[in-house]
Amino acid sequence: MKLEMHQNSLFAILLRSPWWISIAIAAGLAAASTFVVPIEYALFVGLPFFVIGVVAAWRQLRAPSAARVGAALEAARAMSWTEFAGALEEGFRRQGYRVDRLEGAKVDFALAKDGRTALVSCKRWKVARTGVEPLRELDAARRAREADEGIYVAAGEITEQALEFAQRNAIRVVHGADLAKLLPRRAASRSPAA
Repeated sequence: MKLEMHQNSLFAILLRSPWWISIAIAAGLAAASTFVVPIEYALFVGLPFFVIGVVAAWRQLRAPSAARVGAALEAARAMSWTEFAGALEEGFRRQGYRVDRLEGAKVDFALAKDGRTALVSCKRWKVARTGVEPLRELDAARRAREADEGIYVAAGEITEQALEFAQRNAIRVVHGADLAKLLPRRAASRSPAA
């Protein structure tokens, strides 16, 4: 059983915020606590926020830069379907998934890892703006195959309605920085003219 933090919990919000905010909260709590308890104990009051700050800093250091994200998305849009599918397949394998291509289906890949399955839809990756309809198709395929989750991959913008639909229906949307991290560096940094 995998435990997940609620996306609007204080710690989840701090993990998405700049790292120094959590460190500042930890320092402030520790300093304020010295008025109530001995300093040895006051340090422990801020410890959870310090740990969150360290985790946030680690994630932010590992996140691709805005330039790399832009270059990766531009390179992805310049790829043929065969190149893009191969790059995604390699990216999912690097993350530990067993990847099976599905021909002629509404979905493109079936992923398996740790006893869980996911269906991936990515043929519309070049579309500038994705609405709800492709996600509905993915959700229908996910339900029909009894997969644990759906993954929709796009290099373009995703509408707010589509993101809300994805959140309600066990669909993970991979775009922007997530797509840049998934694509192999050599594929993501390939020039569009190449």
